[in-house]
Amino acid sequence: MATLLGIPKVWELLKCFKGQCQLKGYKTSEYGDWVKTGGEYHNFLWTRTVHPSTFEKIAMSRRFAIRKGISYQVVEVSYTAWVFPETPPEKLMQIVTENPELSKTIAIYDLSWAYAGKPVCLKLNETDSMVFREFEKFLEEKWGVKIQPAVS
Repeated sequence: MATLLGIPKVWELLKCFKGQCQLKGYKTSEYGDWVKTGGEYHNFLWTRTVHPSTFEKIAMSRRFAIRKGISYQVVEVSYTAWVFPETPPEKLMQIVTENPELSKTIAIYDLSWAYAGKPVCLKLNETDSMVFREFEKFLEEKWGVKIQPAVS
């Protein structure tokens, strides 16, 4: 299932990106949307929308359960990217930009324009995550989506 630009739905897009990460030697999850490089977990969360208070609670908690075989393990997540196929609430950008600690660990990608047929992705990414930079490169090179800073 693809959009007007041929960009797959978010879950398929992340699956394709994880495949590219595996080619680079990064560890990825069969069951979740995370990538591990060295000792750092880079988590991808995708949702249509989220209430700002819920976003803040999840963003402030850096713990995440990952599946290992038939059990789960709680790990410390270094970076989290929130990927939205629809325009996220403006308050989310404000929460991240007003908190220097969050802005170092949280990235927000607004793919709503790309899914509406305009090859643009608005981003808020002040992290040092090399995986998120690879994600942006993947969107540009593989899908022709121009990455632009979000204006908050």
